[in-house]
Amino acid sequence: MRYSPLLTDLYQLTMLAGYLEEGISDTPAVFDLFFRHNPFHGGYAVFAGLDTALSYLEGLRFTEEELEYLRGLGLFRPAFIDFLRSFRFRGKVTAMPEGTVVFAKEPLLTVEAPLAQAQLVETALLNIINFQTLVATKGARIVHAAADGTVLEFGLRRAQGPDGGVSEARAAYVGGVRSTSNVLAGKLFGIPVKGTHAHSWIMAFPDELTAFRKYAEVFPDTCILLVDTYDTLKSGIPNALIVARELREKGYELVGVRIDSGDLAYLSREARRMFDEAGFPEVKIVASNELDEYVIESMRSEGGRVDIYGVGTRLATCAGEGGGALGGVYKLVRIGDRPRLKVTSDIAKATLPDRKRLLRAVAPDGSFIQDVICLDGEEVRPGDMVYDPANPLQHVVLPREARLVELRSTVMADGVRTMQSAPLDELADRTADQLERLPLGCLRFINPHRYKVSVSHRLNQLRLELMEEVRRGYES
Repeated sequence: MRYSPLLTDLYQLTMLAGYLEEGISDTPAVFDLFFRHNPFHGGYAVFAGLDTALSYLEGLRFTEEELEYLRGLGLFRPAFIDFLRSFRFRGKVTAMPEGTVVFAKEPLLTVEAPLAQAQLVETALLNIINFQTLVATKGARIVHAAADGTVLEFGLRRAQGPDGGVSEARAAYVGGVRSTSNVLAGKLFGIPVKGTHAHSWIMAFPDELTAFRKYAEVFPDTCILLVDTYDTLKSGIPNALIVARELREKGYELVGVRIDSGDLAYLSREARRMFDEAGFPEVKIVASNELDEYVIESMRSEGGRVDIYGVGTRLATCAGEGGGALGGVYKLVRIGDRPRLKVTSDIAKATLPDRKRLLRAVAPDGSFIQDVICLDGEEVRPGDMVYDPANPLQHVVLPREARLVELRSTVMADGVRTMQSAPLDELADRTADQLERLPLGCLRFINPHRYKVSVSHRLNQLRLELMEEVRRGYES
């Protein structure tokens, strides 16, 4: 899929035109993409969207039609339009693999390129990474709540437009939701597609039992019946049992039933009892209707007997407190040979300057201890003192038994990928593995454990020096 270079904010183009006029468009620049707060007030996020972002960068070029549109705006001089005609991204990108568990203030992705190239891609990169990382995180939370249950992605009809629906299905898979109702996403990404039928199927026939029988005739091997159109326990389940017996007589088995309304914990318990007593313990109970991690956790705590959770609206829209948008930002951290720093009155919002590495301290048993952001070329060892980025007076010592693992690598050089795309199963497996290695409490939905992200001694000193330099500048 091609992403147009016009998928950007106008000010990116006006800045590019200004850079060209000032003769600084080719100045080397480094930008970091990061977020300041974990989404959903949670203990982590799941990095996603990298493959989509790299595809965007590789294919970045203006068509004549797009240039004609820009010319028609009356804002840009002919020399700038000519500049865009040959525009390509030829930069370097450093990032961690998708499915990596990440935290606030960490550089998810770093772009090094001539200033004009690095600037233009800001909006699109934020659009791609913010959304997919948010969805992958929501998906991981829902999968965690479902425990040994299966989660299906049903969110297309409520997603933010067609592309949002496709991107959401992909990102949810990275988070662990390994099937979708979205047929296009299935085709594009190889995601298994699943589904049942709607209430309209039931209402299109004279009665519920006839509708069930007709559906079973068409799909005898994969029959899942929607049982709440009229009355789940008095009509839907009894009629489904009739069809289940008829299928068995023909050599087939009813796969499951779906409940889409009412008290899902109670109804699923009763449905499980009725099917078990009738000799159909293998029939799956599917639940849907505005589900998210909190509802699923509540259903399970009340003894719900759901095998499969169909999650739509609240996954596709990332609904919930602290959701809706990730809030990732893209900040200049070096230009030419000088590190740069965005300073505010709140040190917690001050950026981390210059080229950086991201290290993870791992315990001997493989569990994660904390992360450390350090300067490129800086050596950090177990036993070193590291600092809280929001409060430099707070510091801890890295455990001496830990080993430090480099989280990021070069994923694009000179505008070309340095590695092939990984299968989605590999990304989802990475997510699941990393979540298991987090400290106890990080997966908690309410008041989760705060995973430490620290900065190294040299990075801490550089930031303080630059802040003081800026302060002296505006006070003089």
